[in-house]
Amino acid sequence: MKAFVTGVCGQLGYDVIRELNKRGYEAVGSDIRDSADNLNVPYVKLDITDKEAVCKTIVDVKPDVVVHCSAWTAVDAAEDDENKDKVNNINVDGTRNIAEACKSVDCKMIYISTDYVFDGQGTEPWEADCKDYGPLSVYGESKLQGELVVSEILEKYFIVRTAWVFGKNGNNFIKTMLNIGKKYDTLRVVNDQIGTPTYTYDLARLLVDMAETDKYGFYHATNEGGYISWYDFACEIFRQAGYETKVNSVTTEEYGVSKAKRPLNSRLDKSKLVKSGFKPLPDWKDALRRYLAEIN
Repeated sequence: MKAFVTGVCGQLGYDVIRELNKRGYEAVGSDIRDSADNLNVPYVKLDITDKEAVCKTIVDVKPDVVVHCSAWTAVDAAEDDENKDKVNNINVDGTRNIAEACKSVDCKMIYISTDYVFDGQGTEPWEADCKDYGPLSVYGESKLQGELVVSEILEKYFIVRTAWVFGKNGNNFIKTMLNIGKKYDTLRVVNDQIGTPTYTYDLARLLVDMAETDKYGFYHATNEGGYISWYDFACEIFRQAGYETKVNSVTTEEYGVSKAKRPLNSRLDKSKLVKSGFKPLPDWKDALRRYLAEIN
């Protein structure tokens, strides 16, 4: 199998390349930067909003699968008027360019999406095939439009929604908590946004598992271990890291309004993974332990 991976300078793309290497598959990585470190695979600088460049690159590579990890992910910055066009150019038009190129070479596509495509209401987990969308933010709307583009253009696609992502190659909630915990004795973390963390190392394994099959469709993928709040996550981070930082629990309203509205209910139902024969991701506490060992 030959794979083309976008966004390899980010957390997930980086780990997808590592997983492909580990299994001995041929891989080509791409991103907007001039170069990428420590990938050990051919690298192509690519602006996914350049339709001609995307088509030429994917036609030249002739992959069996494209794992599309590139995205605008700065959720709050996406709300700024000067950025809204950029967000849609990357997350919608860029995704369309990738999907059309995949169709031209008849290859599979894996599109990474998010819990932000839902409105975050209620307490019931969102099912993978649920179409009751209601994004609350520019970012969420752009990722939803990306989903629709992929599912309309292609037949051989996987749309994988994930949440609360952390990995070695980038910034995330865990790194933020560790940095703050070194400077302050006490901090506030919200207790009413509920979901499950996702270690990109584990998610990358699942994505390559999917690429080996033709079990196409919509899926939800986070680590196992139940649904928690960001407050719960912060407490476990400090416990495992050996910090004595005190965490105060507050509501989203008490914490203060951010530019982008966050979904309160980010519970993702992952049962379709097992029904389709895929191995679930490990428990999030185990993932956190392995991640802390990786970055220390």
